[in-house]
Amino acid sequence: MLVGTVMRKIKSRTWKKQRYFKLQDDYMTIWYKSKKAGNTHSTFSVSDVEAIREGHQSEVLLSIADDFPAERCFTLVFRGRRGNLDLVAESAEEAQSWIRGMRKLIENLENMGEREKLDQWIGDWFKKADKNNDGRMNFREVRDLLKMMNVDMNEHHAHRLFTMADKSQSGTLEDDEFVLFYKMLTQREDVLRVFQEYSVDGQKLSQSDLEDFLREEQLEGNDTQQHAKQLIERYEPSDTAKLLNAMTFDGFLMYLGSAEGSIFNPQRRGVYQDMSQPLCHYFISSSHNTYLMEDQLRGQSSVEGYIRALTRGCRCVEVDCWDGANGEPIVYHGHTFTSKILFKDVVNAVGNYAFKVSEYPVILSIENHCSVEQQRVMAQHLNHILGDKLLKSTLDGKAPIGLPSPEDLRGKILLKAKKIGGLEESFNGMVEDSLTGEFSDEDEAAEIEEDNLHRESKSKQRLSKELSDCVVYCKSVHFSSFKHSRIHSKFYEVASFTESKARKHLREAGAEFVHHNSRQLTRVYPSGFRTDSSNFSPQEMWNAGCQIVALNFQTAGEGMDLNDSLFSQNGRCGYILKPDFMREIEKRFDPEMPPKLDGCQPVILNIQVISGQQLPKVNIKEDSIVDPLVRVEIHGVPMDQAKQETRYIENNGFNPVWYDTLRFSIHTPELAMVRFVVEDYDKTSKNDFVGQYALPFSCMQQGYRHIHLLSKDGTSIPPSSLFVHIRITGLE
Repeated sequence: MLVGTVMRKIKSRTWKKQRYFKLQDDYMTIWYKSKKAGNTHSTFSVSDVEAIREGHQSEVLLSIADDFPAERCFTLVFRGRRGNLDLVAESAEEAQSWIRGMRKLIENLENMGEREKLDQWIGDWFKKADKNNDGRMNFREVRDLLKMMNVDMNEHHAHRLFTMADKSQSGTLEDDEFVLFYKMLTQREDVLRVFQEYSVDGQKLSQSDLEDFLREEQLEGNDTQQHAKQLIERYEPSDTAKLLNAMTFDGFLMYLGSAEGSIFNPQRRGVYQDMSQPLCHYFISSSHNTYLMEDQLRGQSSVEGYIRALTRGCRCVEVDCWDGANGEPIVYHGHTFTSKILFKDVVNAVGNYAFKVSEYPVILSIENHCSVEQQRVMAQHLNHILGDKLLKSTLDGKAPIGLPSPEDLRGKILLKAKKIGGLEESFNGMVEDSLTGEFSDEDEAAEIEEDNLHRESKSKQRLSKELSDCVVYCKSVHFSSFKHSRIHSKFYEVASFTESKARKHLREAGAEFVHHNSRQLTRVYPSGFRTDSSNFSPQEMWNAGCQIVALNFQTAGEGMDLNDSLFSQNGRCGYILKPDFMREIEKRFDPEMPPKLDGCQPVILNIQVISGQQLPKVNIKEDSIVDPLVRVEIHGVPMDQAKQETRYIENNGFNPVWYDTLRFSIHTPELAMVRFVVEDYDKTSKNDFVGQYALPFSCMQQGYRHIHLLSKDGTSIPPSSLFVHIRITGLE
């Protein structure tokens, strides 16, 4: 990799061009250029790569499978919503050396400690700024670097730091001198204040100083003695301090910048919830029109949409099926210009990726527009490709009395679609061969027409017995009313609502809706008018206990931030247990007017926003430096919805300091999400987005914490962070 390799970069069946790829000496950057393009080249960082797929594992490589053997092909998948890089090596050995090499580099990166990450980051900046590549930096290069780093520092101050760091007095900074310069630049006065408050001698924290800090500030009640010991062992860089069982300021800073010092409680990271309750007692991470990569009218349909959703922990994907050529059903957004893909390719992708990140069940939500003949083909593909993974009968082979749990259904794929008759009939052999049923209730084109008030009578559709037999616990039905459901509906029936219908029911009969959702599954999907693939806020649907709240995973923004937030806990497994007051039928919880539930006193959340660190540049303009402000949003029941902002700090994206306190009162903390948004203040136009982070209120750690910011896409942007102090108190 260090020597460099010529490989073909493939964009389509016709676009295949040779590029020269080489790993740079930093073992972090891949550099590549075309043979002809003179000096122009491109680079990407190993840290941008999420996964490497071997063989024909992307649509582009599948389309050229006949030209190039699988063992020479591989795909680099990038984080966020950036397109894949499909490559063909000259030989199988060369492909293997890149596949193995990239995986090793990614693994090294993931195993890096906080200190190494920081050194790596400093080194990256050094390379960016060392314009003439002589391994040293003069003052002009340093000044340009400060601009790149979002620092607006007066010339005099910058020159003073430069001179102090230039130990060799050569007028330039070399490697270790630059590290010193960087450390002086990033001196954390805010953290030093806290350190000195708890340090008896102002130089170090003894183990008992650290225990006091953990108990009084971080509110860690359990064995603080043991924890203090572990933290010194884990984060203290100085061996001398370790021998004294003490922590220096450097170690304290490392701890506060680590996962343990972050706002998200590490104990909520893995699977910690009871996974043996009925399916309807969980919120389920769900995607809408999963095959679309862009908008709803002209966008590209792609199997990649399914792979991306499933590897983000999504557990319910949608498949719109239509009759295709040569008897093969196709998937696309009907009556639009979106491109078409084969149903069998979708099923293959689901089979391959369903359980890569979560072992809990995947629901295939089918919108079926196919003829009986092609429905039979669909059933064949499902059975043939998924085999034992496809759930074909109730778990114990007997007529069931309730929904099974995620635990019971591990490794299983469930079909949600229309079914001939009920689950009971399949046990007494009462099903006819094919039956005429109503047309799919989830047809979004029909929904738009209905909203325009000229909907013709529903067209009738015949269902094939083969496809119907694949439906066990998720039978799609038309919803009449909550009263009708209470009397007639079966636990395995699933109704689907557009967001506007769901909102109407929520407002008119919130408690009824919650009650309905304690007994059966409900799916909510975006209005057909959202042709740009925008999202509604899933929070209001979760407030009513709706489990399958389907979002456009391909669209970044508040909706997906909240979805990522809810599902970032519990092992990112795609299932989150609903609060008990939404599961117990006698509780009668109404999200519009949450009562004072037993033991559910409203709480006060105090957030002191102290400072920001190295916020990313939003404006590409060379001279622009951000004027950051922080907005904290509470998303929850209507009574809890709230937003507050800090002031903005002029011209400082590097180390802005606020010390602003925001205060919120929260009545239903079990449903609340807290979202932090950093924006670049602009008095004449809309503020620019800088970074964000959202988490469930129940996953917050108290005390002094760092918030590691994410981009609009939900990918990390190290070392950008906020430093805050969190206190949660009961209302007196």
